[in-house]
Amino acid sequence: MKILLVEDDDFIGESIKEYLEMQGNKVDYFSSPTKALETIYPSHYDIFLLDINMPEINGYEFYEELKNYTSDVPVIFITAYSDIDHVEKAFKLGAADYIKKPFELKELELRIKRLVFKNTNRIKITDNYSFDLGKLKLFYNDEEVELTQNERYFLEILVKNIGQVVDMSTLRDYVWEGKDICDNTIRTQVKKLRSKLKENFIKNVRGSGYKIEKNG
Repeated sequence: MKILLVEDDDFIGESIKEYLEMQGNKVDYFSSPTKALETIYPSHYDIFLLDINMPEINGYEFYEELKNYTSDVPVIFITAYSDIDHVEKAFKLGAADYIKKPFELKELELRIKRLVFKNTNRIKITDNYSFDLGKLKLFYNDEEVELTQNERYFLEILVKNIGQVVDMSTLRDYVWEGKDICDNTIRTQVKKLRSKLKENFIKNVRGSGYKIEKNG
């Protein structure tokens, strides 16, 4: 997951960045909101973490600028303000969440995970793996697994039919666009995909095809 963090307190900002990157995320951290606006491409992020009380421009104004470029990236405001007026203003602007300082870094991590699953089409495959049907991305916890285009399409059709067998003919039509490839070629591609996984959740149904079991 790629996260934009804007926080003028360097100690807090570096602590958040270090913690979230230990969880497998990519965090772009800026202590200056003006510098961030000059540097970033807002639509390239999965979530925004914005302090409210910052010099130059405050977090609300910064978010208004971001919305000129993208409106579908969720934002969590981080602040020492505790009065209800600031909470109300944040949500009126479109905030997905609001967390008050001081807070445990684990709490922030949990809030981020909740938002990501709420705002994407991620389907849980196992306790550790999920697949985003909107972006055709596989995640191990929050770390993206690099896939080829055919591997993305292969997982997409299996996830869309989770719990059911997808036969070889359907795979050939969907993944390889009906090209005349043999079953052994498909098996070889599946073997390569499995080599990238820490868990083998792709089940071979002999004589039929492949399936992913429902999680739980």
